[in-house]
Amino acid sequence: MASSLLESLLSKCTALSHLNQIQSLLITTGQFKFLNICPPRSKLLELYSLTFNHLNFASRTFSQIPNPSTNDWNAILRGLIIGPSPSDAFLWYRSMLRGSYRIDALTCSFVLKACARVLALSDSLQLHSHVVRKGFSADALLGTTLLDLYAKAGDIGSAQKVFDEMAKRDIASWNALISGLAQGEKPDEALGLFKRIEIDGFKPNEITVLGGLSACSQLGAFKEGDKIYDYIRSERLDGNVQVCNAVIDMYAKCGFVDKAYSVFQTMSCDKSLVTWNTMIMAFAMHGDGDKALQLFHQMGPSVRMEPDEHYGSVVDLLGRAGRLQQAYYVIDSMPMLPDMVLWQTLLGACKTYKNVDMAEMVTRKLVEMGSTSDGNFVLLSNIYAAHERWADVGRIRDVMKSKDVRKTPGFSYIEEKGVIHKFYNADKAHKHCKQIHGKLEEIRFKMKEFGYAAETSFVLHDIGDEEKENALYQHSEKLAVAFGLICAEDEARPIQVIKNLRICGDCHVVIKLISKMYNREIIVRDRVRFHRFKDGTCSCRDYW
Repeated sequence: MASSLLESLLSKCTALSHLNQIQSLLITTGQFKFLNICPPRSKLLELYSLTFNHLNFASRTFSQIPNPSTNDWNAILRGLIIGPSPSDAFLWYRSMLRGSYRIDALTCSFVLKACARVLALSDSLQLHSHVVRKGFSADALLGTTLLDLYAKAGDIGSAQKVFDEMAKRDIASWNALISGLAQGEKPDEALGLFKRIEIDGFKPNEITVLGGLSACSQLGAFKEGDKIYDYIRSERLDGNVQVCNAVIDMYAKCGFVDKAYSVFQTMSCDKSLVTWNTMIMAFAMHGDGDKALQLFHQMGPSVRMEPDEHYGSVVDLLGRAGRLQQAYYVIDSMPMLPDMVLWQTLLGACKTYKNVDMAEMVTRKLVEMGSTSDGNFVLLSNIYAAHERWADVGRIRDVMKSKDVRKTPGFSYIEEKGVIHKFYNADKAHKHCKQIHGKLEEIRFKMKEFGYAAETSFVLHDIGDEEKENALYQHSEKLAVAFGLICAEDEARPIQVIKNLRICGDCHVVIKLISKMYNREIIVRDRVRFHRFKDGTCSCRDYW
C-alpha cells in the first residue's frame, strides 16, 4: 500500500485498535522493518506517544525497528516532552549520539523543551554546545527554545546572550526573553524590551502583553500598564481570560483596585476561577475585607464557579483576630496537606501578636516542608528581637548560614515622570541623595512634635538605641517616600512606593505620621499587601 495512503489512514484513526491494524499492515508489507525512512511508521509512533498517550507501547514498538530514522526518534522525543519523565529525553538523545544516528534541529529542540520542563541546566549547556557544533545556531525555532530554557532556569545572562546572537528573531523569541526578564526579577529590563518590540517591527500578541503586564505589576508602573491595556483593547486581546486576569492583577498591584474591579466587571470573556481569586485577593491586599467577602459570597452556582482556597481566608481572619491557637488547629486538621503559604500566613500573625512559642512551632513546620525562604527566618528573628532575646537572634543567623539561606537585600521603587528610581537600605548613590537625607531630617524633627519614638525593636542587632534609630532611618521605603515628597508636583496625586520585602513596623509608624503631617496620601505595596496611608491611618488597620 502506498505510503501517502497509509498516512491518510493514520490521520483518520480514532481508536487504538485502528493503529494496531495499520501497524500489522506495515509489518506484513515489510515497510516497518526494512525501510530506513518510513513516514507512516514515524506517524504511527507519534500517534501512540502523543494522541493516544501510550508512550510505553510506543517505546516497545520503536525497539522493533532495526534502523530507526531521525523522524522515528523525534516521534518518541515529542512524547517524552509531555510525559511524566521528561528527563528521559536526554537519555534517548545520548543513545542517538552513541548509535551515530542523524540528529536534526527538531531533535535538539525537543530535547531542550524536555530540559526546560525539569530545569536541567547542566544538560542544556551540553546540548547548546552540540547545537553550535552541528551548525543549527541559525535556526530561529531552536534559538527560541534555547533562550526560553535559559530564562526558565534563571540564567538570564545566557538567555540575553542567545537573544543578542540570533541571526533571525521572531515574536516567540521576544516573548521568551520578556517573560524571562519579568520572572527573573528584572522587570525594568523586561519593560524596556517590551517598549522596543514594535520599533523592531514586531506586533505584540497575548504572550507579549502578559510579560509586559507582569513587569508593570512588579514595578508599580501603572502609566505603562495603562498603555498596554489600551493596546490590548485596540487589538481585541481582551477576549483572552489570561490577559484580563493579568490586567486585573496589574492594576491591583499598582494600587488601583477600583480600576481592577472595573476590568473585572466589564470583561467580555467568561471569568475563570483565577479571575475571581485575583479580584478577591486584590481587595484583601488593599485591606478591604468587606468587599473581598462580598465577592466571595457571589461565587457559587449562580455564576457556575465554586470558591476554593477558603482555608487561607479562615486562617487569615483568625490570625487578624489574634486567635492563633484556633488558626493552628484549622491548618493542622485540614483534610489535605497544607501548603507553605498557610503556615507563612500564621507566622505573620505570630509576628503581629509577638507569640514566640507559636512562631517557633510554625517555623519548624516550614523547615520540615523544605522551606528555604529567608522571610520565614527573618520573621522569627523579629519576634525574638522584640523580646530582646539576642542569643536566639544569633542562633537564627547561624541556622541561616548553615542552610546557606541569605537575607534578601531590602529595596524600594518609586516612579517619577516615567523614570523608575530604585533605593536600597542606606542608599547614598542617588543623584538627589543630599536633598533626600535633608528631607528625612526635616521629617524626623517634625515627628518629635507628634511624640514619635523610633521602634528600635525592629533592628535585629544588639546595639545602642541611637545606632538602631539611625539604622531605621536608612530603610529604603523611607528614602523613596522622602524622594516622592521632594519631586511631586501634583500634591493631589498619591505617592506610590513598591517594597520587595514586608514593610517594617517603624516605617509603618513613620509613613502614617508623614501622611498626616504633609497631608499626603501614600501607597506602599510590600511583599504581602497594600498599605494606603492617609490622615495618619493605614488601610491595613495595622495588621500585615
